[in-house]
Amino acid sequence: MEHADEIIPILKSSLPFWEHLKETEKKTLSQWSQLVRYEKGGIIRCQNCECTGVLIIKSGSVRTFMLSEEGKEITLYRLEQGDVCVLSASCVLSAITFEVQMEAVTESEIIQISAGAYSEIVDRNIYAEAFTYKQATERFSDVMWTMQQILFMSFDQRLAIFLLDESGKTGSDDIHMTHEQIAKYTGSAREVVSRMLKYFSSEGLVKLSRGGVTILDKKGIKQLIS
Repeated sequence: MEHADEIIPILKSSLPFWEHLKETEKKTLSQWSQLVRYEKGGIIRCQNCECTGVLIIKSGSVRTFMLSEEGKEITLYRLEQGDVCVLSASCVLSAITFEVQMEAVTESEIIQISAGAYSEIVDRNIYAEAFTYKQATERFSDVMWTMQQILFMSFDQRLAIFLLDESGKTGSDDIHMTHEQIAKYTGSAREVVSRMLKYFSSEGLVKLSRGGVTILDKKGIKQLIS
């Protein structure tokens, strides 16, 4: 376990219900929380693994995805610094009936709160319960948005949305990802991504380079979505 002095400030800033907890409950959460470091590509949660618990991203980036029996991955959403994830603690929310997997996109530091300790708090504290279900609802909205794109949008639209979202997150028109990585995030095959990016390039929308894509015409990319 990491020292409480390092963990408590993160719990306090990330969990809005912290001030509504009794001192004994605060002590329980801090004692049953640990700071875990993951290398890039490290598996945080796997299918059919034990309940991971509630996660708070201290630093880095995490990808949450589902894996089909055929091995196809669908990225559901990503978590960045400061985000809290309760879907990783499916044993806390009985309404969650599907399994997600998680991996570190970059080197990451994550606070993991024991599912058992967190569940006890949620059962006794209405503020903790409200926060937990609000978080679950927001993540389900992310999942539904992903499903909507896959089911009802053409791949050029999905790829356009992805490129614009990544540019917005980083504040740069340079997206440092391989075609394989983009395929994982968009739930497609690398060959399909490469073919569509080549088309975007021929239209002057992007410039392709080894291990990256540069957006040249945001207005043109936005027109693909409408």
